[in-house]
Amino acid sequence: MAYDRTAMLKLLRPAMTRILTPLGRALVGRGIGPNAVTAIGTLGTVVSALLFFPLGQLTWGALVITVFVLFDLLDGVVARLGGKGGSTWGAFLDSTLDRVADAAIFAGLILYFISRHDTLMAAVTLVCLIAGSLVSYAKARAEGLGLTADVGLAERPERLVVALVAACFAGLGVPYILPAGMWLLAAASVFTVGQRVVAVHRQTRER
Repeated sequence: MAYDRTAMLKLLRPAMTRILTPLGRALVGRGIGPNAVTAIGTLGTVVSALLFFPLGQLTWGALVITVFVLFDLLDGVVARLGGKGGSTWGAFLDSTLDRVADAAIFAGLILYFISRHDTLMAAVTLVCLIAGSLVSYAKARAEGLGLTADVGLAERPERLVVALVAACFAGLGVPYILPAGMWLLAAASVFTVGQRVVAVHRQTRER
């Protein structure tokens, strides 16, 4: 599993691990491994995002997706309880499926805005999707070159929290919160890409 999470997730991990341990123990008892948990979480996120959001069921979509996002922690619990720990394949699968889940969430929101003929917000949300992918790619590519690119305002946990909280409250009727959230994410994600490009450039100049 991918354990190099941001500070936010590191703070939440101990409490969530205690909560998820009974469920993890039950899954291990049924022979369900961490990679299966990762796949189930991603599938649930994709289906929920592309089903609820385009239909305007923002609150339900955000709540159901949040449950499946927790599978990103549950897979680590299952790996630990199963005595297998992490694996190279598991880390690759986890990181790859994270990108799939993220893309589905923002694609669902794009379809939501399109269904309401809000072209501007659909475009802003598309920027969130693309820039978010670039944030992850920049870090992975830098690490592949033996460099680091851990800086940035908007890593995956922050992006998910803002998107899902904004969608949830928008579904409850809070005005302007979803557009505000998407504008904030677009700006923060683009800025984070810039931060990582600058960080890598500085490291290459120092060599």
